[in-house]
Amino acid sequence: MVDHPSALTSFDQMMKDAKGKKIVVFLDYDGTLSPIVNDPDRAFMSDEMRAAVREVATYFPTAIISGRSRDKVKGFVQLNNIYYAGSHGMDIMAPPRPVRSSDGKYHTVSLDRKGNEAVFQPAQKFLPSIQKILKELEEAIMKIQGASVENNRFCVSVHFRQVRDEDYGILEEKVKSILKHYPDFRLGWGKKVMEIRPSIEWDKGNALEYLLDTLGLGNCTDVLPVYIGDDRTDEDAFKVIQKRGQGYPIVVASSPKDTKASHSLHDPSEVLTFLLRLARWRKASSSSRSLSQIWGVGS
Repeated sequence: MVDHPSALTSFDQMMKDAKGKKIVVFLDYDGTLSPIVNDPDRAFMSDEMRAAVREVATYFPTAIISGRSRDKVKGFVQLNNIYYAGSHGMDIMAPPRPVRSSDGKYHTVSLDRKGNEAVFQPAQKFLPSIQKILKELEEAIMKIQGASVENNRFCVSVHFRQVRDEDYGILEEKVKSILKHYPDFRLGWGKKVMEIRPSIEWDKGNALEYLLDTLGLGNCTDVLPVYIGDDRTDEDAFKVIQKRGQGYPIVVASSPKDTKASHSLHDPSEVLTFLLRLARWRKASSSSRSLSQIWGVGS
């Protein structure tokens, strides 16, 4: 709590520091907007959380960056006024602005059918291999009780939350032996999950930068990204915010952990409280009384 004070206790100070800045909100899904559950297909968010995210998104550009497939996380969230990045940021639906980064790394984006949003998928060429890996994994782990494979489109998750301790070693060995035949992929770990991803220079941090760029805010000095996440993969986004020198990386953790976050929240219920306060703060600041009268700061 000393190194990563509560974002609720620090809220007033954080908002004072946000004076004259454009806040952009980034959210992880599992363990942040929804509780971690045994069955990943049942990681539903509450109606209260959905309403809070919807309200925040009416005041600030808001994106959800998840390891899930983009379609699956959109199915859970069911909101149209936010941006979605699935597969740890390798599948992004964003506004169709022409993006030119300083290093020219961004690939072409394809517009959706209505032409009002653009899909950015830097790992497109890996899809055939991902399908093969998926098939091999499903066959290999069939006999391991409690193990399941999730197709996240541009990455694959092997869940072992319900696997017996004595079977974990066998599971890990099977996964690693399959990956030996796919040198373009790497293995990572999340909360009771193994993640298989293409070995490309792209993560949640890159997704955050890409979304800021497509919003036309990439090179602005008055942008304040707020990123809330609980997993190891969120640290990539925390690092980007830290490097920018302004913004709030907020870790969701019930016990101390090594993190690049500046602030913390205990669990999804505290995330809900934070989002409601953020929306209420913005609502108050744009009401008839000026923000300076209420908070002693400019809008």
